[in-house]
Amino acid sequence: MQRKQVLFIADSLDNAHKFQQILSAMDVDVSAGSSLQFKKLLSQKGDVDLVILEVRGDVSAELANAEQLLVEAGGVNLLVIIDESMLSEFRLPMQVKADFVVRGAGSEECSARIRQLIWPGNENSSSDFLTIDNMTLNLATYQVHVNGEPLDLTYLEYALLAFLVTHPGRTYSRDALLRRVWGFDYYGGSRTVDVHVRRVRAKLGPELAQHLETVRGVGYLWSN
Repeated sequence: MQRKQVLFIADSLDNAHKFQQILSAMDVDVSAGSSLQFKKLLSQKGDVDLVILEVRGDVSAELANAEQLLVEAGGVNLLVIIDESMLSEFRLPMQVKADFVVRGAGSEECSARIRQLIWPGNENSSSDFLTIDNMTLNLATYQVHVNGEPLDLTYLEYALLAFLVTHPGRTYSRDALLRRVWGFDYYGGSRTVDVHVRRVRAKLGPELAQHLETVRGVGYLWSN
């Protein structure tokens, strides 16, 4: 297996020890630095295969900056470490291959996501892709394409769509969707499901949106 180059960028020590242990078990060389050193380190290394980026502040701004730098560097892959509280507004970059882990994720999950990004050709199987009409979901990379174009979904919009699409023909109440998609720690009202369904339908367009049906008095289902 070809030895790969990994750049670890973080402004805290929270994840440094864990990722040092994870990466030490892989056939990779690792360089580390702060967000202020990101651009300099990326240009110095030149042959980086993966950047692991810990996001602490403005997630949209930090990811936009990172995406621009990685595109300029030739399309370097990206693994983002984020807080769970950031998920509602989180979007994966569209121009580079990217994935994410929530801060506190287990070592096995982190290792699996790194391996999916760092060794192209081994990361996806046919079961990772779902195609419905002109829409394709990549369940491994959390991306949706319609007519070959990427759909700009937040993480929770993607998670809601992916859950319903992978459980077709079954009706789920709003409370059930909150438990299955948002998780047990969500304390907001169930009407947030309606808001996300409207957003997903609008982004899918009228033809695909017909699959996302409202079952009056019960909830929602995806019909193939």
